[in-house]
Amino acid sequence: MKAFQRLEGLVAPMDRANVDTDLIIPKQFLKSIRRTGFGPNLFDELRYLDEGQPDADCSGRPLNTEFPLNFPRYQGASILLARENFGCGSSREHAPWALDGAGFRVVIAPSFADIFRSNCFKNGLLPIALDNDRVDQLFAQMYETEGFSLIVDLEKLVIELPNGEAFPFETDDFGRNCLLNGLDDIGVTLQDEAVIRDFERQHQARFPWVFETLEV
Repeated sequence: MKAFQRLEGLVAPMDRANVDTDLIIPKQFLKSIRRTGFGPNLFDELRYLDEGQPDADCSGRPLNTEFPLNFPRYQGASILLARENFGCGSSREHAPWALDGAGFRVVIAPSFADIFRSNCFKNGLLPIALDNDRVDQLFAQMYETEGFSLIVDLEKLVIELPNGEAFPFETDDFGRNCLLNGLDDIGVTLQDEAVIRDFERQHQARFPWVFETLEV
């Protein structure tokens, strides 16, 4: 998993509440569990004027020119600014995969669905909850300023605005440690690899018959 310490990135809007995971990545794309390749289908129903199909080439599909993420000013954004209850709905891990595949590393919103938030930390994406007033302020500045960027410092737990303001934020220590060190669930487990191997050796010594090969 990619580590996350500090990011300076362009901000793009998802200016609606209760964005569920089916809107983030529609159900027809859940057939694959390869983790990659979902970026072109992020917000597929909003992004395109036709219906998307798994593994189809999206380069020639008709774009919805009224969808903000298709605007030229937001191309290359790595920070998504959203409204409350982002990531509600089903628990599909494909949602953070799609966001990551589209280049996003941070999602800022007043609140997140719990399972979506957990899935973000497991897949290198940083969810930041700020109060409504600060989110409103960020939306206002973003709309006013083309090229609006933020600096997100996970080590210092602060968001730096272009005008010099700084918004502190909180996150749980475990998720923060995993992101700072690029550790997914497997990576966390492998930190105790020596202990696991020692247990396996002791277990095999105590119960050798468990490890015998049966002849058929």
